[in-house]
Amino acid sequence: MGSLPVRTLLILATAAVLSLAIATIVNAAVGWAVFSCVTLALLAHHLRRLGLLHRWLYRPGGSAVPECEGVWGDVFEALYRRDRDSAARERELALTLTRFRETVQAFPDGVIVLDAGNQIVWGNVAAERHFGISFSADAGQPITNMMRQPEFVAYLAAGEFAQRLKVRSPRGDALLSVTVIRYGESQKLLHSRDITQAERVEAVRRDFVANVSHELRTPLTVLVGFLETVRELKLEPSQRRDYLNMMEAQSRRMQRIVEDLLMLSTLESAPPAADDERIAVGRLLDRVRAETEALSAGRHRVTLEARGDFDLLGAETEIASAWSNLASNAVRYTPAGGEIRLIWDAASDGATFAVADTGIGIDHEHIPRLTERFYRVDRSRSRETGGTGLGLAIVKHVLTRHDATLEIESVPGAGSRFIAHFPARRLTPAHGISARVDGGAEIPEPPPTARETARAISS
Repeated sequence: MGSLPVRTLLILATAAVLSLAIATIVNAAVGWAVFSCVTLALLAHHLRRLGLLHRWLYRPGGSAVPECEGVWGDVFEALYRRDRDSAARERELALTLTRFRETVQAFPDGVIVLDAGNQIVWGNVAAERHFGISFSADAGQPITNMMRQPEFVAYLAAGEFAQRLKVRSPRGDALLSVTVIRYGESQKLLHSRDITQAERVEAVRRDFVANVSHELRTPLTVLVGFLETVRELKLEPSQRRDYLNMMEAQSRRMQRIVEDLLMLSTLESAPPAADDERIAVGRLLDRVRAETEALSAGRHRVTLEARGDFDLLGAETEIASAWSNLASNAVRYTPAGGEIRLIWDAASDGATFAVADTGIGIDHEHIPRLTERFYRVDRSRSRETGGTGLGLAIVKHVLTRHDATLEIESVPGAGSRFIAHFPARRLTPAHGISARVDGGAEIPEPPPTARETARAISS
């Protein structure tokens, strides 16, 4: 395949030789006339093909390549292949750009592209949420118009982005960690991350360490002081016995705190409680009532009300711990002469276990935080009553593992009610509720289920 100039020169050379021969045989005028006609015909041919090329190149939207023979056919074929390859590269680039934008849109972190003047070029949905902007409306606006916090404006102006900056979102509902990444000649990438939850967890961790240290420091201080006293002073046997008793009490308090912490750690890391273990609610209610009466030592009127022939499915030791915690709290915070009611109410659509007392009650502002570790409304009273500050946190985690929730109702000076709500999927027809309702007769025991019968046979 020859080039266009070479083929044209060959045609002109052939025409010149032919014209020279004609001029020699006939005369010079005829020879020049033949050469001129060939040259004009060749020029017209190329001009027509140039016109086709011009119209094809500038036709909007592209069109089919003109069909030509010879050298111009080669030219159009080469241009067609180049145009086709270019279109394929453009499609690939467009697809890559689309995939990139879709990927960035899926990021949980915010991404904003800024130009040299810190004006918004583009960004993802997370960035719109973090900064409270809309790229369709705010593109081209300086980012400092959206984020007016002085520390952010100073951070952007300083141009030193080695350290990330913590800043509140414009709406104040989130804490953001932001940084700027330079790329290209003068563009920047503003990266933001919502660290609200991480900061909250870190605050909880700090509070937890501080609370554990505080709770253990007091009994340890008492123990160390008594040990020094017993070691350095000559004490009467009765005094030594009293000191040892107080040391034992403080040791048991530390032991209870450690045991509760270990239980909380186990509950938090364990999967949801299995639903194939039957909890005999009647026997459990009897046990919780007996423990409550023993802890009360006759200072309160303890009653039990049980309605509904249903047992629970789950871990009995955990449920027993949760219910006992609720009951013991009622004993601790109810003055002598008060009443404590244990209430089990089960139906086909769900069940509740409630502990109601006539105690001192709780102010409404404290109720949302009662299930936090070591949170106490009155620390001095909690120490007097022997609580670890972890009971309701354990209750919350036990109920969560059993798909249940805790509801708290309280009126200062009138008493409180702690209600555990269990869903229907955690219930099963009871073997028999042996608990007495306000001192009444026992509820009869229905026959075992087929599953329990099969399990008993296989064992």
